[in-house]
Amino acid sequence: MNTPLPSPEPIPMVPHLAGCPYAAYATLREDGGVHRAVKPSGGEVWVISRYDDVRALLSDPRMSIEARHSRHGYQGFGLPPALDAHLMNVDDTAHARLRRLVSGAFTSRRIHAEQDHIQAITDALLDELSTQDTADLVTQYAAPIPIAVICHLLGIPENDGAAFQTYTRSLMNPNDPLRPPTRDLVRAMHACLLDLIARKRADPADDLLTAMIQARDGEDRLSENELISLVFLILWAGFETTVHLIANGLAALLAEPQLADLVRAEPDPHTPPMAALVEELLRRDGPMLTAIRRFPLQDLKIGERVVPAGDAVLFALASANHDTEYTPRPERIDLDRQNTGHLGFGHGPHYCLGAPLARMETRIALWTAIHRLPGLALAVPADQLPWKIDHRQHALAALPVSFTPQPHG
Repeated sequence: MNTPLPSPEPIPMVPHLAGCPYAAYATLREDGGVHRAVKPSGGEVWVISRYDDVRALLSDPRMSIEARHSRHGYQGFGLPPALDAHLMNVDDTAHARLRRLVSGAFTSRRIHAEQDHIQAITDALLDELSTQDTADLVTQYAAPIPIAVICHLLGIPENDGAAFQTYTRSLMNPNDPLRPPTRDLVRAMHACLLDLIARKRADPADDLLTAMIQARDGEDRLSENELISLVFLILWAGFETTVHLIANGLAALLAEPQLADLVRAEPDPHTPPMAALVEELLRRDGPMLTAIRRFPLQDLKIGERVVPAGDAVLFALASANHDTEYTPRPERIDLDRQNTGHLGFGHGPHYCLGAPLARMETRIALWTAIHRLPGLALAVPADQLPWKIDHRQHALAALPVSFTPQPHG
């Protein structure tokens, strides 16, 4: 049953398109798939909700990610250039240059080398949890894994990692009333990153940050601001989305016992069924409701509407992945699904660079929790799980569970 939405437009994104807005998204798709909405900050955006439109426009050169093309002075997160000179803010040749330099350091070999470390992190967390009989799997399991993995990958000492996590989360939540002043956060983050890069220059190691410092394309290399901004991006994007993907996946396994049974039947996290399961979880329960905003470079006809040049546009990834015109019975997890081109990590030139790492972390985290915690079950009914009221992320505030405690040794 679809959700009635306010009429006329624009639609308030909160609460109508926040949290778990799949029924509301279905209404939008049936009503043309192109709608105006109001963000909590008050700014208006266009929301594109049909799969074919979203996929096509994410790779359309007439759509720009660069805020300078906004006709309304789009502010975004309000970060200074020292933290904002990364590849999620530029298009075309500037984007291709940064991606080429980073890809040369962020290799499949380097990602695969993290496998044993990810397993060790999850095992250590479960060693602690397994002596209890209840836990919050968001704060005690899903959240610690990505930050530990990113710090190890970059070569950041673990004690620095906690500070970076705090700075990053605060900077990316500008409406948090408890957040310190932006100027103070930026100064602290910038100082920490400058110090870290200086230490890596003086004492290179076999890690991603050293590889990024040394990355070259002919005579080209990353500037200091680009290095700082890219490390900031990796800390933010590599943390938030993976936390929510792991937590959402665990919630799905526990709400649908046949999925947990499937995981129990697998001998390790790296089998084809585990890979297929993570793809389906990305499609159905992915962490991102919308992609980063874009701006048309010219008036564009999308569906039956004309979106003016310079207006902010949000692509509803979660809606596209639930579009019945794209795939049948989208509410089901189907490991044999033929339509595999989901948009959980986006599409086009800005497709998530860290997707292989997030997939690996999620496979290991899901498999290990199911195998290590006997009797693992939700501590509240699935329909009472606390979802964050956020129009950008499909994210649990907590995942309360119970299980049979296991003595150490």
